[in-house]
Amino acid sequence: MMTTHTFSHSFSLSQFSLQHKRLLLPITLLALVGAETTREITVTTLSDAFWAVSTYVAFTLVIYHYLSNIMGKTNRITALYNKSRTNQVVFSSLLGALPGCGGAIVVTTQYISGKVGFGSVVAVLTATMGDAAFLLIAAQPKVGFGVMALGVVVGAISGMVVNALHKDDFLRPEAQDKQQDQKAENSEQNTSCLQVKAINLQGVFWKWVLIPATVIALLGSFQVDINQLFHLPQHSIEWIGAILAIGSMMLWSLTKEISDYQSTVSEDNKCVSSHPMQKAAQDTNFVSAWVIVAFLIFELTTYFSGIDLHTVFLGYGMWMPLIGLAIGLLPGCGPQILVTSLYLSGAMPMSAQLSNAISNDGDALFPAIALAPKAAMVATFYSAVPAFVVGYGYYFLFEM
Repeated sequence: MMTTHTFSHSFSLSQFSLQHKRLLLPITLLALVGAETTREITVTTLSDAFWAVSTYVAFTLVIYHYLSNIMGKTNRITALYNKSRTNQVVFSSLLGALPGCGGAIVVTTQYISGKVGFGSVVAVLTATMGDAAFLLIAAQPKVGFGVMALGVVVGAISGMVVNALHKDDFLRPEAQDKQQDQKAENSEQNTSCLQVKAINLQGVFWKWVLIPATVIALLGSFQVDINQLFHLPQHSIEWIGAILAIGSMMLWSLTKEISDYQSTVSEDNKCVSSHPMQKAAQDTNFVSAWVIVAFLIFELTTYFSGIDLHTVFLGYGMWMPLIGLAIGLLPGCGPQILVTSLYLSGAMPMSAQLSNAISNDGDALFPAIALAPKAAMVATFYSAVPAFVVGYGYYFLFEM
């Protein structure tokens, strides 16, 4: 009897355990919409997040992933890339500046395998802004491309300085450890590809929504009253945006189980063979989740407390670049998207955005920590130095 009871109890616990903790987000959104007190502000916030952010991010990502497929078929610059240490640093900075973490992950794994030096790792980690770059480019293209260009310059300079201080094999792990870790990484990648069905649903969602959503987003950007233009009842387009936002979050919540810090703040692994639309959908929904969280925290805090977060953060003026830098040291793209969202909402100054953009390593830090922990920690410390200089340089020149 005791054995049967114990088995039954454990079965019940496993049956009702919340494996997909991401479901808490769409469930919370539904609860906020259902509550009369928070309904209006939540619907407005979700609508703004979907039309003004998610749609532009998706549009940008689709173009980016299609271009990546085309450019990935040529390999003409490989010889130039491997020609000298200086070339490796410059190209690594360019790869790091590309939106997303793909370029940084490539350079990091090349360092582990002995193809590039430690200076290239510092250069790529300094230049990369991760998935937050997609959000900044979509919302403020001039600022986004400006930050990318700054990342290339600062990354290249940092990499060259490190090359002058260290040899290429500085802190590189032993070959045996690399092989074992590479097998573990490949196994994890294969496991993540079993979620193809859920990913396909995301791709189908954005395939049908992208074009009409982009048209509506563009009309909204030009201050056109969508409800009036299409003779819709008042607040119709706001409700449609909120419903689509919750729907996209529901699909996103089913694609991956949350088990640790990495699975929480980093984007999902993507199959190399995935369609560009599927990759764009994965990235878009990941970025959107963090944007929605940031926007709701900002709006609900202001609404219930009456505190203007913009004024509060301004009170920490001199400390803001350091706060942005400190958040940038956290692995993963999630916290960095949070910082960029707060910058776009006016809660964080440009100096904090710049120090965060330079110091953050995005998802590239996860494989670096797994495969070469000492090198990852030192490279992260090195990237914090130019972040401090750039952040406070901008603060003293333009914000003080």
